[in-house]
Amino acid sequence: EVQLVESGGGLVQAGGSLRLSCAASGFIFDDYIIGWFRQAPGKEREGVSSIRSRDYSTYTRNSLKGRFTISSDSAKNTVYLQMNNLKPEDTAVYYCVADPILLDYGLGYLPDYWGQGTQVTVSS
Repeated sequence: EVQLVESGGGLVQAGGSLRLSCAASGFIFDDYIIGWFRQAPGKEREGVSSIRSRDYSTYTRNSLKGRFTISSDSAKNTVYLQMNNLKPEDTAVYYCVADPILLDYGLGYLPDYWGQGTQVTVSS
């Protein structure tokens, strides 16, 4: 059974940083592309970033480049999302996702597997 468990969300002031973690289990870690989506209140969900641990290929939403960085640790079956210089508009529920082939979230497809989500709130 695929399981994706997020942690690291919380409340932070604008300009601050958070690191989200996603612990994956139930599949061969390096065979999947793991990443993050987010959904703000009243808005559609949007792809944030993804990584293919086999070759470290990544995708990051253009508007987030320079502030958000994704990384992975295959030994721990964990993917991280480092978020710096956070803004109130980053407030959302962040979901860890996994898919065997989908890397570019800008294509409009949705990953097969989703975690429960973790809340990130950025105060102004």
